[in-house]
Amino acid sequence: MSWMPSERPEWVRAINAGEVAPIAEEASLPLTLDFLVAEAAARQGRLSGKTHPSAGALQSPFDHPDFPADPAFEALERFLVAVEEEARLTPIGRWMTRRFLLRLLEVRLQIIAYLAKDPGVQEERIEKPLFVAGAPRTGTTILHTLLAADRRHRVPEGWELLRPVPPPSPDPEGFASDPRIALADRELVRPQTVVTGLLSIHEYGGRKPKECLSAMSFAFQSEEFSARYSVPSFESWLGASDMGPAYRMHRLVLQILQRRWGRDACPAWVLKSPVHLHDLPTLFETYPDARVAVTHRDPLTLLASLTSLIANLRWAHSDSVDAQSIAESHLRRYRKTFERLVDWTEGGVLPADQIHHSHFADFQNSPIGTVRGLYERFGMEWSKDAETSMRATLEANPSDRHGEHIYSRDDLAGDPATLRGNFDRYQSRFDVPSDV
Repeated sequence: MSWMPSERPEWVRAINAGEVAPIAEEASLPLTLDFLVAEAAARQGRLSGKTHPSAGALQSPFDHPDFPADPAFEALERFLVAVEEEARLTPIGRWMTRRFLLRLLEVRLQIIAYLAKDPGVQEERIEKPLFVAGAPRTGTTILHTLLAADRRHRVPEGWELLRPVPPPSPDPEGFASDPRIALADRELVRPQTVVTGLLSIHEYGGRKPKECLSAMSFAFQSEEFSARYSVPSFESWLGASDMGPAYRMHRLVLQILQRRWGRDACPAWVLKSPVHLHDLPTLFETYPDARVAVTHRDPLTLLASLTSLIANLRWAHSDSVDAQSIAESHLRRYRKTFERLVDWTEGGVLPADQIHHSHFADFQNSPIGTVRGLYERFGMEWSKDAETSMRATLEANPSDRHGEHIYSRDDLAGDPATLRGNFDRYQSRFDVPSDV
């Protein structure tokens, strides 16, 4: 194995050694459903819905007929059991996890309260959203970033997806000065300060375009949980679960974010997350007129890069990181997903005219040309202004601006020819070249 954990900063080592009492005390608090739900409700000035001496059984403020609390809390409890029994969190990992979960619970409270106040928000139409849905490390981030450079598109920023309530201002000055930006920035940047080198793999920030799987996390069905933590029991459950509730929450978050723009004034949504590749039929059930850009790359290369990313994310939370186990888990996951992608495509399950395929190598050779091909595929109008903005974005975002991401196929721990045999059908169907 070639992956090695990076040296942690001195302040992180001090926290993990128990030398920073306030953080150690907070980290020692229970990670149980009842405790977290009660704390989140108290932070929002609400009762959690437990039995109250003078009121009897109270309706949970986390609950709504269209977004019931019970299945969401079942998912959360599965995760909490797994994270306690399997993840082996460090004190700083436990502290960050508590803050992450409390933010999700508090914002879910805000979403349900907003929905009760403005039920018409569910009538907002999300028209022809464009999803970038390739596997991780296949160029999805830079493609998403270039699409964001076109001012006719609306790409959700980190702070919007972490804290969507109340709906953000459509006024550019009001949008850019929203105090939630700083809140989100602190949460998103924190892991990059805990793990040296994470910034060279993927950059996060309150004003950066953000993967929309964060909207699914309010239903507690999200790979945000299985990426950050070694929780195999939860990961197995998540892979087999009906993702309908997560996608309905995803749509509600977009509807809230769009509410103050008005349907005709809001630019077209452009969204991105590799998780959509696992559940394209559910995505199209939720967004029947969606357009999906699928990016492709040599599976062994993307899995090696992905293994490094996940290992570093978990190193931010735990001293126990098994890169080989990560590689094996994602090998199984993407072997199944790529097989299903071929089956869905050949079986006519997916609307072929709403999908565009591109290759990482083509994007490297001609990024603007590849994006322009996507526009042509979906009948989107190309403009000189958009091209100028995209070229400026490319210049401002070289791939090595935060250092080089070093990874190796040795982390896959297997004979390359045997490993590649898992993906023969996928590579043949979509003409995916193998890297030398």
